[in-house]
Amino acid sequence: MCKSKLHIVIFDGTFQTTAFIRRLVLGLQKEHQVYVLGFNEKLKDPIPHVKYISLGDNSSKLKLILTSIQLALKTLNISIILNTLTRILSGRRRKLQEQNLQLQLKKINPDVIHAQWNSVLPWLEPYLMHKTYPIILSQRGFHTNVRPFINLDNKNYLQQWYPKLSGIHSVSKAISKKGKKIEVPRSHINQVVYTGLDFSKFPWVQSSKKVGKLRIISVGRPHWIKGYPYALEAMKILAEEQLDFEYIIVGALGDEELTYLIQEFNLQNKVKLTPKLEQEEVFNRIKNASLFLLPSLEEGIANVAVEAMALGIPVISTNCGGMKELITDGQEGFICPTRDKVALASAIKNFIYLDAAIVEEIELAARAKVENQFNEQHMILKMLNLYKEVVQFNYR
Repeated sequence: MCKSKLHIVIFDGTFQTTAFIRRLVLGLQKEHQVYVLGFNEKLKDPIPHVKYISLGDNSSKLKLILTSIQLALKTLNISIILNTLTRILSGRRRKLQEQNLQLQLKKINPDVIHAQWNSVLPWLEPYLMHKTYPIILSQRGFHTNVRPFINLDNKNYLQQWYPKLSGIHSVSKAISKKGKKIEVPRSHINQVVYTGLDFSKFPWVQSSKKVGKLRIISVGRPHWIKGYPYALEAMKILAEEQLDFEYIIVGALGDEELTYLIQEFNLQNKVKLTPKLEQEEVFNRIKNASLFLLPSLEEGIANVAVEAMALGIPVISTNCGGMKELITDGQEGFICPTRDKVALASAIKNFIYLDAAIVEEIELAARAKVENQFNEQHMILKMLNLYKEVVQFNYR
């Protein structure tokens, strides 16, 4: 039997959780007690009523020592206090943090632990082994789509621990299917829950594609999985055809490969790389764009593409991961093959010559799609149902 008020631990190693988790926590904390555990002390924008608990700051040896001593003293257990002092004197950082996690979990006694990344599973091994608490894992992006299939050790590790999980959250149907090639949890519970938006914070704006030059934008770290070299090759094609455009990649400033390619393709007057920006500024940049471009090789479902569609900006995406669950080609946006510079360039050119009325239909269809399928309330309800399902499974 599941309690009406759950104690939910969110664990991704830091207080700076993903946009998905922040929106989820904002909704959950209204009726449930949420704890965010991390190996840090700094907290920029805390959510009211959420308990942020440090396990010892990774960036400061002194803060780790102080946190560990404080937690040990609170137990009033001589053995734990002595073990703590021994680990401090021998410089065993990892053991101190493991002990801090153990003490905090014992104090919280969570109904469910939600692990955000495959990389945090090593911290949870004792609790998975002994089924101490129900633990679910989120499957998203590179950590599930790519790493296990290029790193045999990583895949072997996940195959050992996936069957001990109480359940899995997948950000798309595509990534759920990919995850099953690794292993399935002991409960066989694998729930797809899409990211959700609060649409009051995403006012729809009509695309400005017909006003002046075409303004194209991409957002994301300069990792090879994002496919930016193919995007730049597409821009080279457009420039050679003397099309008037500008292309901004937000978050890629300083990347050597992209800087080199911009110079190699003579795109200095067409392409700009910016540093990572605050979210509000990112949204402002997207709203002022004519077109959002997602040239990725793999994704779960790109949150930023959902956000662009919500804001009324047309999206051209590669056919990667779960993006076809978000966009039907020609209806809510446009889909191209991955690793295809010619297809990307052609999609952009086709967009330029589309009638404004057709573009507006696509923009409206995109907004309707995300309102229906990527609604914040639906996301919170489905995640809560997932938590309750694994808690009930644990009681069997």
